Amino acid sequence: MTNQITYSDLILLNEDILTNAHQLIDCGADKIELMMDGQAWNDMEGSFKVLAEELKKLPVDFSVHPPAWDINLTSENRAVRETAFDEYKKAIEFAGMISATHVVIHPGFCFSPVFDKKQAEQRAAAYIKQLCDIAKPLGVQLAVENVGYQGSALFSEEEFGHFLDEIDDTAGYLIDIGHAQLDNWNIPKVIQAVKGRLLGLHIHDNFGEADEHLPIGKGKINWDDILDALNDIHPDCELILEYAPGTPLEHLRHGKTFLKQKHIVG
Repeated sequence: MTNQITYSDLILLNEDILTNAHQLIDCGADKIELMMDGQAWNDMEGSFKVLAEELKKLPVDFSVHPPAWDINLTSENRAVRETAFDEYKKAIEFAGMISATHVVIHPGFCFSPVFDKKQAEQRAAAYIKQLCDIAKPLGVQLAVENVGYQGSALFSEEEFGHFLDEIDDTAGYLIDIGHAQLDNWNIPKVIQAVKGRLLGLHIHDNFGEADEHLPIGKGKINWDDILDALNDIHPDCELILEYAPGTPLEHLRHGKTFLKQKHIVG
């Protein structure tokens, strides 16, 4: 298996984008997932052209993660939904400018039992179909991530595995291991269920109570079972180390070494 190891620059959130990229390359990144959040991205559209030209000079490939805070594609407030859609559209267009392989899509959250999750799922599907129409001509895939926990997730593990059944294959699945742990999913089973459309995994650890984004082995996730499941299906997907801001960068190198030892990468 020859999966790439991608480093998310979440670990350097709020710092200069190009400086972050150079630091991650120095730490062994095969690829970088750009988290488009924080003050460095405040002037997104104004910076895109110059930033894209500089990023394309670097010896790595990219994927893109649109803003994650304060964004809800299935909000009960129409203005919030439309803002989320517009931000995802911008991220897809930027991904096309830098030949990024995929854009991460959070399908949304449902924060109150008063709200209708089925309606939220329908909104998510409708928006993602529109985003596929934008992404497909640019050669960019959409990596739909399992998000939400403690009741805010739109999907059970079974629902997540079927969410894309009626959606163009421009969209695929991104399993966030930490989020799945918080929702008590059977992660090897989910990997098996979506293997035909699995684009990547966000890899980080926790203790089952909060979305801590700890390095591999610093929480209680059973990594052996998860990585055995990956080895069984031999997926051509990205393994994205997505560690919390402020985590020492050497943990990225340790994580990459661990995954290589488990034969997940060639």
